[in-house]
Amino acid sequence: MKYMLLKSHSPAAYCGTPLPEWDPADIAAHIDFQRTLGAQLAAAGELVDAQGLAGPDQAVVVHSDGRTAPVVTDGPFPETKEFLAGYLVVDVASPERAVEIAARMSAAPGPGGAPIGEFIEVRAVMSAGQ
Repeated sequence: MKYMLLKSHSPAAYCGTPLPEWDPADIAAHIDFQRTLGAQLAAAGELVDAQGLAGPDQAVVVHSDGRTAPVVTDGPFPETKEFLAGYLVVDVASPERAVEIAARMSAAPGPGGAPIGEFIEVRAVMSAGQ
């Protein structure tokens, strides 16, 4: 079964320090952790896709009624401090395995190598027939 593991960026989950303000060695260790996890999941045949996302300052929100030109606005919600930072899609044998992978993601290293305790949302991917 496929699951999408959603990584939410929140200053609280990043030890109170935004990622761009981390020491470069800590950023490199964090990225290396993500690459290693992705490679391990790919080798196990469980990785479908994994991507980081640009910040909300580079996003737009589109709204359309299907009859007139779409309305495009800056977004989403610039007043919020939490945003979707990236995702992994995995194809695993059980929901427990998806949770196990999410727990590894949550414990990615942050400043000084301490686990950041990032919030990872685990959601089943539904097919059109479900």
